[in-house]
Amino acid sequence: MSLSVQLGLLLALGTALASIVGFLYKHRGAVESPSVEWRRPLRSSLRLFRSRWYALGMAVAVGSWGLHVAALALAPISLVQSVIAGGLVLLTVTADRLFAHEVTRREWIGVGLAALGLAFLAATLEGAGREAHSDYEASTMALYIGALSALAFAVAAAARVSVGHGGVLFGASAGLFWAASDTSIKGLSDQLGEASAAAILTHPLAAVIALASFAGLVVSARSLQIGKAVPVIAITSVAANVCTIAAGPIVFAEPLPEDPLGLTVRMLAFALVIAAAALTPAPVRAAEAEATA
Repeated sequence: MSLSVQLGLLLALGTALASIVGFLYKHRGAVESPSVEWRRPLRSSLRLFRSRWYALGMAVAVGSWGLHVAALALAPISLVQSVIAGGLVLLTVTADRLFAHEVTRREWIGVGLAALGLAFLAATLEGAGREAHSDYEASTMALYIGALSALAFAVAAAARVSVGHGGVLFGASAGLFWAASDTSIKGLSDQLGEASAAAILTHPLAAVIALASFAGLVVSARSLQIGKAVPVIAITSVAANVCTIAAGPIVFAEPLPEDPLGLTVRMLAFALVIAAAALTPAPVRAAEAEATA
């Protein structure tokens, strides 16, 4: 594994911890803020910043995003996301010890299975650690991002009419939007050092990054308002990481396992992630839970 890839994975580890802390701060702020209005997404987003907790969470999230961009520029997208996925283990510890969120045994098991499944995905990424793997075909990139975006909108629509599972579904939708954004960031990183700042900012992928990131931000805020912190954050992370890891071989031609054992382990990894999602309980509004307590 090259030195640049190792540095990228170290930055990915920092991204994982920072993103979890930012998520938990945003959850605290989102719960005490007015509900997100879908017809006024920009206005709703600005109102969230009236909460100091949400503003602090966003500041941490921006720092995490910077680390993430640097990691994607240095290492293969699948390896970066696998390391970040390992941060799901840090989620339960951080929520339980630092933010006083009650974490049930079922949630510990679900998050642990998700982390284990994503770790198995990393174990089957043969030959991907020699370079950054940033090359892609424009048509493949467009189809993949288009599919993720369409699925994200569909899941968000289902969340609006869901009874009892809206928080989890909105979290999954936000993860899909951010997977589209992260895949675009990886593609645009191929231009760093070669194109001017103006060329990068006017690149079509820059617009995709801005739109997908904003959509994910609005949907995620709503998921944190109506859902319990740990399962919502876990589902958001699983959706984002699985789809971004898949972009490695699909969009950026990272090598796939050729032996039967490697393919079996890959299938087991996805099975574990699905099982983790099934173990995630239906969310309740955190404010209501605290009032009942």
